[in-house]
Amino acid sequence: MTAPNPHPGTEGRTPYPVGLLLAGRRVVVVGGGHVAQRRLPALIATGADLHLISPTTTPAVQAMADAGELTWHRRRYQDGDLAETWYALVATDDPAVNAAVSTEAERERVFCARSDDAAAATAWTPASGRDAGATVAVLTGDPRHSAALRDSIVDGLRDGSLAARQYRARGAGVALVGGGPGDPDLITVRGRRLLADADVVVADRLAPRELLAELPEHVEVIDASKIPYGRFMAQEAINRTLIEHARAGKFVVRLKGGDPYVFGRGGEELLACAEAGLPVTVVPGISSSISVPAAVGVPVTHRGMTHEFTVISGHVGPDDERSLTNWEAVAGMSGTLVLLMAVDKIGAIAAKLIACGRAAGTPVAVVQEGTTAAQRRVDATLATVAATVEAEGIKPPAVIVVGDVVNVLAPAFTA
Repeated sequence: MTAPNPHPGTEGRTPYPVGLLLAGRRVVVVGGGHVAQRRLPALIATGADLHLISPTTTPAVQAMADAGELTWHRRRYQDGDLAETWYALVATDDPAVNAAVSTEAERERVFCARSDDAAAATAWTPASGRDAGATVAVLTGDPRHSAALRDSIVDGLRDGSLAARQYRARGAGVALVGGGPGDPDLITVRGRRLLADADVVVADRLAPRELLAELPEHVEVIDASKIPYGRFMAQEAINRTLIEHARAGKFVVRLKGGDPYVFGRGGEELLACAEAGLPVTVVPGISSSISVPAAVGVPVTHRGMTHEFTVISGHVGPDDERSLTNWEAVAGMSGTLVLLMAVDKIGAIAAKLIACGRAAGTPVAVVQEGTTAAQRRVDATLATVAATVEAEGIKPPAVIVVGDVVNVLAPAFTA
């Protein structure tokens, strides 16, 4: 059953939609409660000369005043407060005050929005949202219906399902986009939007595969997978591919797993593109080093337990001359260790940590394919983790967490 319109007096009335440019112009908000708290940020963003009239406010509204984003008059509304005002918003819980403000607004020819009675207002506040420089505003007279329509439109713009590519202004260039840990819903809004604009996508094996299936047919997808101990596309070839397609006038998205700069060679790709004179956009991604442990109930930090966590690449072992990690120092730390790309080296790493003083009984969690449908977690200790990984047939990609945080949420966590 559909809920009734809370403002039935608005039915059958057609507002004239217009975008007000309020920068530097006096705007008055009467009432400092939760309605004002929701409306004020958008008014602040316009650059208006914003005046709030209310004897009290919520803490969030007071913080806006303390930051100098608006002028707070700590008193009740008085006739004359709308002098030289361009726009007014009434948001009190006192019908008499709301009516008085409306009366002055009508007299002074000030457009006035009312949170309590849209039918008695001369302006309606739309449900609005922003995406890529565009403002979407929906007016229906029913704020819930407006918000639902607004959300559908903005979500469609952000995930690329609603786009007018023929009007796209984006030119040639490269975007290094962190795709997150694997779940396609964990890519950032900006990353998904840029992906929807791509002419060419150069994708890693660990990038969210489901996102590639959503791309239009004309988008060229290039596999830049680096399969451990198998075939791979050399980094130099990836750099060359990005440059060649961008120079051909295309917008290229380099879709990477996790974050571009967390063991992702994003810095190398940016330098190569910059040296070629190409504009580059970098979009951070949610790193698997924190998100995958979180997905299985492991916080990398916990109050009273650890003051640091260290993320280490385990693609080379502790005794390999190429290793840049000070394992002795790492073993001496009391915080959490997060090991990436370490599945086949975990035996040597665990042995080194124990030899350097880390307790053999330190808890360890190994999470394979974190945040995806294939996610699984196995638990061990430093002394047993190598045998456990082998017995369980753990394969990359996997994140390994070492420390007491492994078990801290076990009593409460449900995957």
